[in-house]
Amino acid sequence: MLTKVRLPAVLRDEPRYRLLFGSQVLSILGDRVTMMALPFAVLLVGGGVGDVALVSAAQFLPFVVLALPAGVWADRLDRKRILVASDAVRLVCQLTAGTLLLGGEARVVHLAVLAAAYGAADAFFAPAFSGLLPTTVSPANIQPANALRGLSFSVGAIAGPVLAGALIAFAGGPGGALLFDAATFAVSIALLVPLRPAVVAVVADEDPVAATGHFWASLREGWAEVRSRRWVGTFLGAMATYHAVVLPAVFVMGPVVMVHELDGARSWAIVSALFGAGNVLGDLVFLRWRPRHAMRVASLLLVGASCQAAIFGSGLGAWRMGLLEMLAGACVTGVFTLWETSLGEHVPERSLSRVSSYDYLTSTGMIPLGNAVCGAVGGAVGIHPTLIGMTAVGVVVSLLVAAQPSIRSLPRGAAVAV
Repeated sequence: MLTKVRLPAVLRDEPRYRLLFGSQVLSILGDRVTMMALPFAVLLVGGGVGDVALVSAAQFLPFVVLALPAGVWADRLDRKRILVASDAVRLVCQLTAGTLLLGGEARVVHLAVLAAAYGAADAFFAPAFSGLLPTTVSPANIQPANALRGLSFSVGAIAGPVLAGALIAFAGGPGGALLFDAATFAVSIALLVPLRPAVVAVVADEDPVAATGHFWASLREGWAEVRSRRWVGTFLGAMATYHAVVLPAVFVMGPVVMVHELDGARSWAIVSALFGAGNVLGDLVFLRWRPRHAMRVASLLLVGASCQAAIFGSGLGAWRMGLLEMLAGACVTGVFTLWETSLGEHVPERSLSRVSSYDYLTSTGMIPLGNAVCGAVGGAVGIHPTLIGMTAVGVVVSLLVAAQPSIRSLPRGAAVAV
């Protein structure tokens, strides 16, 4: 007898969130396909390692530059329209890049310009989505909504590379993979359009500062929202440390260890897959478990997440390293779920996009700096001591943050009334 599959409660009970979530599931998978396909696209048109780095930077830099302005505009304008416009721009970028690649007319400069346009549109999407999500669910369902979105990222991280490999091999190479991503944006737009503007934006009580035409005043007001909540500023510092000190172990040191001490790509695939499995397990846990003190739990989970560098420097084999990374993966997804949930529960909707933009800036903006510093330190003192030191710094900062009264005692709360 076939067992009836039950949707998670947040999808059954929240029809508006079903549209928002459905718009993103396939798109997230397409993004993961692009992450793998784009470097191969650059190499396909005759580019080298430097060109791969150039195209990657072209996609990344607009996000850093535009994160804060995008947060301001997301609090001043209709967030749904921002999401639709962002998806439309990225659809055109991927459609153009895929068509040029399949036609044999693509050049590195084309891919770099299109990647920059894609990155600029992506910068506007992130804070608008963060501000929109709490307005599509009841307060009690903010955490399950974030956990379910995290689960879609986790599954996409596992399935995306597999699908990308199949598309590259059997659907016209990197060009076919980029066209697949373009199609996912078309689906996203089709699901976003039915959302009613009254659902996704509360115009009547809009922030009076943001409602003016003064961009800089609105930006300052967003920073004031961060400063007025000690727990937000404190955890932003912890997240900046994690992204600058710990994550370079994943982006820089980890692959080096796999190549020099294990068997390269095969070992990296094992460790990455088990980390992704840990993400999925963590997401499933936080679909149901709602700790009374979310930020206290998040800061303690950040201790586990910060152990990733030491895991890579442990000298263990790929499978034992991967099993430890599975635990770290559960911690990582728990940190992000509880952090984003707390922002949604305690920060007024009128300011949420601006506050979230500081989160995106301190997270994304720290990665290139951390990569450069860890590479230099690793070359000077050795990879293994550097990896152990990275975890030591991350763990100490996480424990200090967990001890702060503003973090330790923050209660759960309904979404703040606007």
